[in-house]
Amino acid sequence: METVEVIPGRLHLLGFPIGQAYLWRDGGALTLIDAGHAGAAPAIETAIRSLGLDPERLERIVLTHCHRDHVGSAEELAARWGAEVLAHRLDAPVIRGELPVPEPVLLDWEVPLYEHGLTVPEAPPTRVDRELEDGEVLPFGDGAVVVHAPGHTPGSIGIHLPRHGVLFAGDCIAGVGQVMLGVFNVDRAEAQNSFRRLAALSPAVACFGHGAPLTADAAGALAAAAA
Repeated sequence: METVEVIPGRLHLLGFPIGQAYLWRDGGALTLIDAGHAGAAPAIETAIRSLGLDPERLERIVLTHCHRDHVGSAEELAARWGAEVLAHRLDAPVIRGELPVPEPVLLDWEVPLYEHGLTVPEAPPTRVDRELEDGEVLPFGDGAVVVHAPGHTPGSIGIHLPRHGVLFAGDCIAGVGQVMLGVFNVDRAEAQNSFRRLAALSPAVACFGHGAPLTADAAGALAAAAA
């Protein structure tokens, strides 16, 4: 698993064969944004320890949406370290295994990518301790704002840290080769509106579920892509 420093002393990317998660640090307290695929928990623990941090200080896991490459290890990590699992109200029943994963409406060129994505192990039913709504402020990053960004899934969210200029966009926006609308959307028009809403936050750093984070002129790149 790849570990990349995004903001010194604050933020690291944890990279998996498909997708990635982000580890935010407030002193010794840790927050994980997404949790990688099923079976990745030991590698995540190793990565946290390699950074000189204590995985027992993992306080919460915020899931940006219900897909297997983002949810897979959340249950194991939460059970191991007592972390709270948070997700939007509309995706929570899917994450718990109470409802099926919503089927995307695929463009022709997305079909082989989607089939490749299904090689990721299916996520087990995962508890959600707190169901989120748009505009809620979470106790990390000096106030982390939940931004409902539907379209990729009904309950997709972004997480905005306004005091640090950081945006976690989940899969609403991708950074693979270029800044672009994320793929595999259940409602493409709604996803485009969510893209524009996230871009309007004008972050200094933009972190995606797929693709390298933007740490230089992120606001300009997002605005140009949204236009």
